Amino acid sequence: MIAQILFAIILLAGIGYFISNIRKAIRNIKLGKPSHRNDRKDERLKNMILKAFGQQKMFKRPIPALLHLVVYLGFIIINIEVLEIMIDGLFGTHRVFAPMGTFYNFLIGAFEILAGLVIVAVILFWIRRNILKLSRFQKPEMKGWPKKDANWILYFEMVLMSAFLIMNAADHKLQLLKHGHYYFKEGIAGSFPVSSLFMNLLPGNPETLVWIERGAWWFHIIGILVFLNYLYWSKHLHILLAFPNTYYAKLPPLAKLENLETVKKEVALMMDPNADPYAAPADDAEEPGRFGAKDVFDLEWIYLLNAYTCTECGRCTDVCPANQTGKKLSPRKIMMDVRDRLEEVGKNIDKNSGKFVDDGKSLLDYITKEELWACTSCNACVEECPVENDPLDIIIAVRQYLVMEESAAPSELNMMFTNIENNGAPWQYSQMDRLNWADEE
Repeated sequence: MIAQILFAIILLAGIGYFISNIRKAIRNIKLGKPSHRNDRKDERLKNMILKAFGQQKMFKRPIPALLHLVVYLGFIIINIEVLEIMIDGLFGTHRVFAPMGTFYNFLIGAFEILAGLVIVAVILFWIRRNILKLSRFQKPEMKGWPKKDANWILYFEMVLMSAFLIMNAADHKLQLLKHGHYYFKEGIAGSFPVSSLFMNLLPGNPETLVWIERGAWWFHIIGILVFLNYLYWSKHLHILLAFPNTYYAKLPPLAKLENLETVKKEVALMMDPNADPYAAPADDAEEPGRFGAKDVFDLEWIYLLNAYTCTECGRCTDVCPANQTGKKLSPRKIMMDVRDRLEEVGKNIDKNSGKFVDDGKSLLDYITKEELWACTSCNACVEECPVENDPLDIIIAVRQYLVMEESAAPSELNMMFTNIENNGAPWQYSQMDRLNWADEE
């Protein structure tokens, strides 16, 4: 009974803390402006199934895609077994689903094979990052915490799968020894194709085996709860957020840029023959919106969801022509910067009893102008992202703010704007000379 009470306390604490953090993430995402992406529901559902469940974009690179699929399926399917662990822990039973017979044996066997494949895939992922050192994992934004986070996740998965197999190996051996409640009259409960390979390396003393089995059992479930709560602080939050992120992703045409509502209102006012340009706004008039985005509050909430969903895989940066030519722009860093600023804003809100106190900072304290203006707007990063993030729209929104509110465009652009305003063309010559080319022989 003491073990059951302790298990219930640990389980409730783990799940409660996870829910608390997820609510915090949802609150942060809702700091963004409303989004209009509730249309074309059938297309959105199809997109989510293909991109989140089916991982369609991952298979542009087949080898890492297969490894990722193994880890993904293994982690999801094996954790069905956690349901049995939870029931056993709360009610003091052991292998409560064993009466399912042959089907149960098939499930445990499948779980073990997947666990073995996950360990192999994780080792290969670790080698790619730390020994082969693929270039997209060695970019400046991947130093420090992002690199540690990626490796810690691999260690987590390796240890959790190992604990699962050790638990099964000890359990299998105890069943063969017909020790206590591990013995089932109907025969061996479960199939153990992987753990049986090293079962004989375990001691033959039943009491020692029980300690090993119970230790691995507790380590496995507590490890899963720790991993669950670690997700909020990790890039692996995409395990959960990839589904809403792909559902609300931009649908074709992907390269279409939306008109700013603030600009449309200004143009409509200018075009209204009955409008008085010198009239003071009414007392109840809506406050003019900001042109573009200076901070996370100015972005639509979908882009804040994008930031939390970023997997930091670097595929976007890998195909970015600006990055390939040595410029500082990295679309992955843009997403990471938005997330870091959003987290900073969230901590500000927590510190000030639920209200944001202006800290004098903005996205421009994270993203440099050099990065913003290096973007060619080619949309390659959007096309490549496996979870449908859109760094380009964020870059465009911050650019709009710089140009329209700060007049901080590069000198080349300012010259072009001036020429268009004065000459009706980007080039610096009189409108009277525009057709001179037709007279040339």
